[in-house]
Amino acid sequence: MVDVCFPGLFDGAGIVEEPLLLAELKPGRPHQFDWKSSCETWSVAFSPDGSWFAWSQGHCIVKLIPWPLEEQFIPKGFEAKSRSSKNDTKGRGSPKEKTLDCGQIVWGLAFSPWPSPPSRKLWARHHPQVPDGSCLILATGLNDGQIKIWEVQTGLLLLNLSGHQDVVRDLSFTPSGSLILVSASRDKTLRIWDLNKHGKQIQVLSGHLQWVYCCSISPDCSMLCSAAGEKSVFLWSMRSYTLIRKLEGHQSSVVSCDFSPDSALLVTASYDTNVIMWDPYTGERLRSLHHTQLDPPMDDSDVHISSLRSVCFSPEGLYLATVADDRLLRIWALELKTPIAFAPMTNGLCCTFFPHGGVIATGTRDGHVQFWTAPRVLSSLKHLCRKALRSFLTTYQVLALPIPKKMKEFLTYRTF
Repeated sequence: MVDVCFPGLFDGAGIVEEPLLLAELKPGRPHQFDWKSSCETWSVAFSPDGSWFAWSQGHCIVKLIPWPLEEQFIPKGFEAKSRSSKNDTKGRGSPKEKTLDCGQIVWGLAFSPWPSPPSRKLWARHHPQVPDGSCLILATGLNDGQIKIWEVQTGLLLLNLSGHQDVVRDLSFTPSGSLILVSASRDKTLRIWDLNKHGKQIQVLSGHLQWVYCCSISPDCSMLCSAAGEKSVFLWSMRSYTLIRKLEGHQSSVVSCDFSPDSALLVTASYDTNVIMWDPYTGERLRSLHHTQLDPPMDDSDVHISSLRSVCFSPEGLYLATVADDRLLRIWALELKTPIAFAPMTNGLCCTFFPHGGVIATGTRDGHVQFWTAPRVLSSLKHLCRKALRSFLTTYQVLALPIPKKMKEFLTYRTF
């Protein structure tokens, strides 16, 4: 079990000026381990339906926790959406917290989306031990280069994928439900795996000269972004598995990347203290978000104190969250160049939004997970239309439309 504390809640209006700490999870101390060694929470993840939370709590352990944590502490209106798999678990009892012993330090985590009908049939045929209708999968990337695939509802280990020669730092499933998995490794490669074919490795992507820290697949499944310990990021085609372009603009190692929900924007975060927002279709740099310190450094040793660790989009695509070494979680509105909110956090490493909004989860070097309030907004009709159109139209297709220039600028995010 884990210790849970709830020091803060939403305010009555549902939106707070500064993120409030809703809850913090702390691992129980295992006596057999050196507590200070390998205790980092390198990755946290929510399942796409919002019913599970995965936490790499250090010491080779992943906790699978049903969400919400405690319904009486979750804001009103949050519970209904966070149990969207309620019908799937009906008849099998309420889901229980699970502990996955991975045998190696866990660096990357990724939930699969619910498989498409063809994938579900193949999966059921190859894995008869998995309960009918229970196809939610968690992939874990390990220190020895292995990837372990788990069935979430039962906690069963289903597959062990071998191929990488070093740490598997990040993982990403295609959002389409095809059960294609991409892995990023310190061996400087990305690998593509098909879980419908017993985890067959179908492609190796080479070209990076440094460790690959992060990989992200666009929601329309057309592009893959990879960030390594280099100043540029790579954009790959998910159809041909070939390099589309390199995006250059950072002055130091890029360590995190994420696509907007409509695939129209890409953000990258770097040790140079900047987040750059790109148009992935044209390669154009749209905006930079600079992380300035709230307090001036005391000496030259603090020159990299604002180095970024993680960046992610909110589910509606109107906000960004960033975690930096200056011990701050920042929330940014898409159209503004300065953060709209800050929260103090110690030794942050990663962040992710709850898929239905309202909460951000962050992981720390101490093995803790913290849950913070995030802006909850009703998207404007203009933004909803843009999001719907951009989910199937590229920038070039928008620019070819017979519509006014200002409308094209809005649809291509050129109105900042």
